[in-house]
Amino acid sequence: MIAGRDRTALPRTFFDRPVLDVAPELLGHILVRMTPDGPIELRLTEVEAYAGERDPGSHAFRGPTNRNAVMFGPPGHAYVYFTYGMWHCLNIVCETDGTASGVLLRGGEVLTGKELARKRRPKARSDSELAKGPARLATALGVDGQLNGADVCSGQEEAPLRLLTSAEPVGERVRSGPRTGVGGDGATHPWRFWIDGDPTVSPYRAHQPRRRRTGLDAGANGA
Repeated sequence: MIAGRDRTALPRTFFDRPVLDVAPELLGHILVRMTPDGPIELRLTEVEAYAGERDPGSHAFRGPTNRNAVMFGPPGHAYVYFTYGMWHCLNIVCETDGTASGVLLRGGEVLTGKELARKRRPKARSDSELAKGPARLATALGVDGQLNGADVCSGQEEAPLRLLTSAEPVGERVRSGPRTGVGGDGATHPWRFWIDGDPTVSPYRAHQPRRRRTGLDAGANGA
């Protein structure tokens, strides 16, 4: 664990707010993934907001399904989905129970457990690439469908996923722009947020017609 950090879990009330308030304020906070081999800690540097049934870019735009059911549940839980038949992506559910919205965790800096992350991401050319992009982030942390619905606000150290507060403010460095890979009516929404100048932030990519990806795509769409 990194010394000198506030180890307080983000409360459920943090996520029980409009997703466009939650998303930028998640930047700089710490995601902890507890694995059988030990913890991995990651400082969030890039996220995207998805506003459920009022957002054409969201999985929940057309209402509840078996796949997106977690998004319609209480805030502060993980929504994990499988994309392109190859990769998982990790989102955090926001807003009140019954209202679907979520924040896609797009990128972060691995602070502890780098050796564990490197085993899962052996092709990463540097530590800054370990979790640079949503599929890479989930792979580095060992996140899969078994964590769909996990409570990130439990505060229990043995919990598989936790989100903890950080004492390092990033407010003046937050930037926003269009979401990566989102087309149609949601293409221009400036709902992607990142820490300016951080090397773990993935490059922006405009929407392209869907095709099967052959690598860890940095443009996987979110919740």
